[in-house]
Amino acid sequence: MISGLPQSPFQRHESGFSEPRLEDGDILLDAATDILVRLTRAPVATIALIRGRATGNGSEIALACDMSFASREKAVLSQWEVGVGLVAGGGPMARLPRTMGRQRALEVLLGSDDIGGDLAQAYGYVNRSLPDAELDGFVDALATRIASFDKWAIANTKRLVNAASLPPDVEIAAGWDACMASIPRPAAQSRIKALFEQGFQKPGDAEDRLGFYLGQLNR
Repeated sequence: MISGLPQSPFQRHESGFSEPRLEDGDILLDAATDILVRLTRAPVATIALIRGRATGNGSEIALACDMSFASREKAVLSQWEVGVGLVAGGGPMARLPRTMGRQRALEVLLGSDDIGGDLAQAYGYVNRSLPDAELDGFVDALATRIASFDKWAIANTKRLVNAASLPPDVEIAAGWDACMASIPRPAAQSRIKALFEQGFQKPGDAEDRLGFYLGQLNR
């Protein structure tokens, strides 16, 4: 089970991952995307518990998991990158359309707005939105139940679901390349600087209402 997803999205884009890896079909994956692909393909069930902000890489980690469950009162998900002139690098352009459909995926990606737990559930961004007081108990019970089942059956069921539903590595790699190309652009750098000047990555309103502040950058 994965919980405590990062709340500091821009920092995660410069996390220090640098070693590229070769994956299926000789597609070159950066180590950051390689980790997400390996998480998705692991022969065990992975569950994201989201209590707080899962923005940027936090969202991408949740999307790489097999299931995700969000606090109704406290969870906030988003892909913030377009709001500052970046392209997301962890695969949401490949994963979100398969999860929620093309139009909703574009709303999430291009809108760069905060999405609460109930709307995330309605869109298919997460499996369920649960009252915060019930979230831990529900996820623990589900994880314990799955862990009690035969591991071979779990691994092979997941393998076949993966074959029917996952994006090819080439789509993940293309997103990373676009992300790296977007970071040094002057248009992106000026927006990122302006966001930092408003309190980005510091405790306060800009972190709590990131979607709102992104919408104000060009006004």
